[in-house]
Amino acid sequence: MSRTPSEIKATRMAPLARLPAFFALEGKRSVVAGGSAAAIWKAELLSAAGARVEVFAPAADEELRALSAAPPRGEVLIQGRRWTASDLSGAAIAVADCADDQEAAAFAAAARAAGVPVNVIDRPAFCDFAFGAIVNRSPLVIGISTDGAAPVFGQAIRAKIEALIPRGFSRWADAARAWRPRVQALALPFRGRRGFWEKFAARASAAPEHEPTDADLEALLAPVPAQYAGRDAGQEIGSVVLVGAGPGDPELLTLLAVRALQSADVILFDALVAPDILDFARREARKMLVGKTGHKVSCRQDDINALMISLAKAGRRVVRLKGGDPMIFGRADEELAACRAAGIPAEVVPGITTAQGAASRLLVSLTRRGQARRVQYITGHATIDGREAKLPADIDWSSVADPAVTTVVYMPIKTLPELVATAVQAGLDPATPAIAVERATRADERVIAGAIGGLPERLAAEPPSGPVVLMIGRVFGDYVAAAGQEPQPDLAAQALYR
Repeated sequence: MSRTPSEIKATRMAPLARLPAFFALEGKRSVVAGGSAAAIWKAELLSAAGARVEVFAPAADEELRALSAAPPRGEVLIQGRRWTASDLSGAAIAVADCADDQEAAAFAAAARAAGVPVNVIDRPAFCDFAFGAIVNRSPLVIGISTDGAAPVFGQAIRAKIEALIPRGFSRWADAARAWRPRVQALALPFRGRRGFWEKFAARASAAPEHEPTDADLEALLAPVPAQYAGRDAGQEIGSVVLVGAGPGDPELLTLLAVRALQSADVILFDALVAPDILDFARREARKMLVGKTGHKVSCRQDDINALMISLAKAGRRVVRLKGGDPMIFGRADEELAACRAAGIPAEVVPGITTAQGAASRLLVSLTRRGQARRVQYITGHATIDGREAKLPADIDWSSVADPAVTTVVYMPIKTLPELVATAVQAGLDPATPAIAVERATRADERVIAGAIGGLPERLAAEPPSGPVVLMIGRVFGDYVAAAGQEPQPDLAAQALYR
């Protein structure tokens, strides 16, 4: 059975405790009521954002006077008295440190009556907005909020982000602001503009402490106009990137895979790709299920190829997202051949294949010294003339029976009884340890361990609903024994390879 590719609508935004927004305060009047340390700190933040700050405090201490004498950016004016409702008229923002709820309610009411957003320090019930923890690489600014639930936790997160974000990014963000008019003047199509800024981000990330100069701009611009020379605005260059999504855990994505997802215009993804992986994509990217679910309703490969090529020819950057590694039983050769035939640029971003992910969670080395001479990957089914065969006809069954080999079987479920029977007939010991892993590395991963001879019956009794990988070999003996499923296998042969 076949189905047509279907577009998956973007998921709704999850609930937000606060809306992260950034006020543009350059040259705008702001009001701070109170002369406490907390109020002075808020006045300093507002001044740093370019606001002209009026601080209403009956008594100005040394710290407040020092801020007024040397503000970080916008001027700080001290009004040596208490605030009044008329002081709030025309302000862009109002902040107060109040002694009690009665004063807080009065200040908030006066600010709202004047149409001014208000924050009362440490009294969230009277606040229209909150100040979060800040990572300052201005004009790159990161705000962090826990909605008042755990300010110390927010500060801890800020410290981690501070360690991750180089201070030199501030200079690169300044350069981006200065260079943007020159890039806009080139009148590049969307793909060209996005390509420039992707290269800009890569250059900044590679040399964050480098002082960007006009030479950097020229180097980034040099290939861009040439790439689009002689093309109309609608004639953009598309491309295809085959991306490995890994076995399921989103944290196993490579950095290159994340960058590809974030730059994609369209994502064609398989049904076996974990849904959380798509969260790394741009929200506005089209996401189309071209699911090949193995023995179930699937899109025909020819249809997938045709869609991929048509989108790329229309100037889209297409990510073909595949579970595991695209070069391991992922039909990458067919899709790459289609791109070559159509003259479409193509790349491959490898992923962690399912066998590696499963082994890492089991804490079992697939090439454990003394037990495995080599590892082989085989598939439990083959497609012949568009039909699913029971078993591939060209499996070397003697290699599967070899006790010094770890065999990993992809897509094993439909043919498992025949596969095991054929391997045993070829010499595989039915007591050989084996492990079937369903939904490897995901939160709902399921492991069935035992002797290979009994696994078909056990899986038939507990049919899997997700993707399964089967692993066979002596390296799993300790795991199987610890699971209490089988007696310890004969490990005497371990010495042969030491």
